[in-house]
Amino acid sequence: MKSRYIAYFLLLLVAVSCEPKLDDYTPSAGSADFSKYISVGNSLTAGYADGDLYLTSQNYSYPNIIAQQLKLVGGGEFKQPLMFDELGFGNKRVLQIVQPLDCSGNPDGDPSPMPVLAGGVPDQRNFTSIAANGPYNNLGVPGAKSFHLLLPNYGSLNPYFGRFTTSPLSKSVIGMAKESNASFFSLWIGNNDVLSYALAGGEGDAITSQETFEATYTMLLDSLTANGAKGFVGSIPDVTSVPYFNTIPYNGLVLVDQTDVDKLNLLHASIGTGIVFNLGQNPFIIEDPLAPNGKGMREMVEGELLLLSLPQDSIKCRGWGSQRPIRANFVLDINEIELLTDAVGGYNETIKSLADEKGLAYADANTFMKNAKSGIIFDGMRFSASFIRGGIFSLDGIHLSPRGNAIIANFFIDAINLKYNAAIPHVNVGDYPGLVFP
Repeated sequence: MKSRYIAYFLLLLVAVSCEPKLDDYTPSAGSADFSKYISVGNSLTAGYADGDLYLTSQNYSYPNIIAQQLKLVGGGEFKQPLMFDELGFGNKRVLQIVQPLDCSGNPDGDPSPMPVLAGGVPDQRNFTSIAANGPYNNLGVPGAKSFHLLLPNYGSLNPYFGRFTTSPLSKSVIGMAKESNASFFSLWIGNNDVLSYALAGGEGDAITSQETFEATYTMLLDSLTANGAKGFVGSIPDVTSVPYFNTIPYNGLVLVDQTDVDKLNLLHASIGTGIVFNLGQNPFIIEDPLAPNGKGMREMVEGELLLLSLPQDSIKCRGWGSQRPIRANFVLDINEIELLTDAVGGYNETIKSLADEKGLAYADANTFMKNAKSGIIFDGMRFSASFIRGGIFSLDGIHLSPRGNAIIANFFIDAINLKYNAAIPHVNVGDYPGLVFP
């Protein structure tokens, strides 16, 4: 997945809506040794949020949250390759009250909070090597696909890994993990193997093949368990379930003036698309070279998805989705969604099978995503997969908020406790901040 987004997602079981308190039982490591814990993965593991990796987001990463709880059962230091400020590489988003404008630049509607670039100049030390301060326990690398973790020169290809690898031209992520000789590990990888394709609307990159994923995942687990280490793995959530793909409705073209309806119908009659508009909600028009009308465009159907990157000024002022079709790179059509669903299903079968084979804890992410879309209650607070207001996702619509990371940390802790007969306490989700509104 592209490093500015990278990939992302969450887990949770509805069954944990009533979490145990610290004094409900005596913390215990069970049959696991948590003295040296490392986490391996991508942006979700690194703590990426709001469009970038920055100091506070790293401190709220789910591995760091888990590591603090593991200290109660014999866990040791958990060191992360921290940024030096709150700006990271300069792509961070913050909420700001934005005044909507019409096509002439005049105020149009009520101001509302929207994500905007934070601005400012990042600390230049964020772009330099911090390898000398390692070794690090958090080996999450934004942008990493599964097979990227095996590449010996990945530090020269990915600036996030380049910051903390000890030898960019020879060390791989999994090589550094193996060198750590950890007693316990986590592996959550595979989201970017499908997410980069989804972020391009199916028009760029490619979905990692099942054969490549299975061979890669087998090698990763072989390396991580070579010294007898125990650990947990996370399956891959349905990438199309996150707010990035579910905020703009397929039928979000709302027409309130009959004159506008008549003009659009006249236009499409002259083109010969066969598309007819009505007052109220209408499906957007999208590019489709295989459209039955032979005009390279058609109406969206329910179940198809628009990306959050779709420029709203083009919808409002350039006639995208009404006078002319929305470009294919901003749309996931039914066929593309089916490819993504099949890939994720296959990946998860591999992850579950290998976890069982090696006696590792397994956590099912898809269970969370299915329930998060309709809303969940945790620690007395309601969460959902809604953009900005839902409380789980950060401002990029893909990665987790601090509270989202706390929920996932608790979910993974449940998986550890179940597999290794441990008693690691949950964290209190309410102790972690939500999104900051202006």
